[in-house]
Amino acid sequence: MDFGLVLQTDPPASQVVSLMRRAERNGFRYGWTFDSAVLWQEPFVVYSQILEHTRTLRVGPMVTNPGTRTWEVTASTFATLNDMFGNRTVCGIGRGDSAMRVAGRAPNTLARLGEAIDAIRDLAEGREAVVDGTALRIPWIRDGRLPVWMAAYGPKALALAGRKADGFILQLADPYLTEWMVKSVREAAAAAGRDPAAITICVAAPAYVGEDLGRARDQCRWFGGMVGNHVADLVGRYGEHSSMVPDELTAYVKARQGYDYSHHGRAGNPSADFVPDEIVDRFCLLGPAEAHVEKLRTLRDLGVDQFAVYAMHDAREAVIDTYGSHVIPALGG
Repeated sequence: MDFGLVLQTDPPASQVVSLMRRAERNGFRYGWTFDSAVLWQEPFVVYSQILEHTRTLRVGPMVTNPGTRTWEVTASTFATLNDMFGNRTVCGIGRGDSAMRVAGRAPNTLARLGEAIDAIRDLAEGREAVVDGTALRIPWIRDGRLPVWMAAYGPKALALAGRKADGFILQLADPYLTEWMVKSVREAAAAAGRDPAAITICVAAPAYVGEDLGRARDQCRWFGGMVGNHVADLVGRYGEHSSMVPDELTAYVKARQGYDYSHHGRAGNPSADFVPDEIVDRFCLLGPAEAHVEKLRTLRDLGVDQFAVYAMHDAREAVIDTYGSHVIPALGG
């Protein structure tokens, strides 16, 4: 199992670079960041410094979207980083939540997302693609490689990931829901004539190591609020108790009263007050290192190839170091 570290690009950027270097020293192979231009600093600028100051770490957004940059700009940016540092980037992409909504725009449609996945990958690898009706090719690219991993929750999005994406990003670590969603992605891949086993499965969630579960839950409760933002969209689309979406995913958002993006992805987010302890425990990895190893083994047995640690809490260095000394070695990383 591979491991990744997920950070927000809060200033100073030097601290983000330092934490990514620390992660690589501890055996992490991927470095991810949020991508929301209004809320945080521009990630692709920071990626250039991360790549410069690491040896093998692969970097990318978790996640970008097809709406805040034109597709040829996204592709060219990835391709430039790859040309400078070797093919060490991954494009995590989704419909767009905070990046679009903070700017007063609706998330992208799945149809547009599907077109973008193909176009960005083709352009970044030097092939021709059609963007808004115009055929384009970036002529200077040689031997480019850009895996595109898609984030998804709902049935239509999961099906799209299975048909189009090189990897699937699931932003929660509940084994029951992981099994259901991985199965949906792989069934869609098989139906499209693809090899289901060729799709990389990445689960991303907060990890907090320690004996004080109350503190751990309080530091990670924000994540249930962030996931609830997406789940509320699913409830609005499919309704409650839909056969299309498990109740285990949707039931807890009934008490949700809205969402303030100024606290997005941060410990102490007041918009996450509705999230019960049970959901925090199910969606995150909490407790002593042994409990993390046990849950990760379960996820690995369900087909998860990478666990990406959201480290938006007060123990970032500690969790990186503990994963490096206890967790990653136990999972064969």
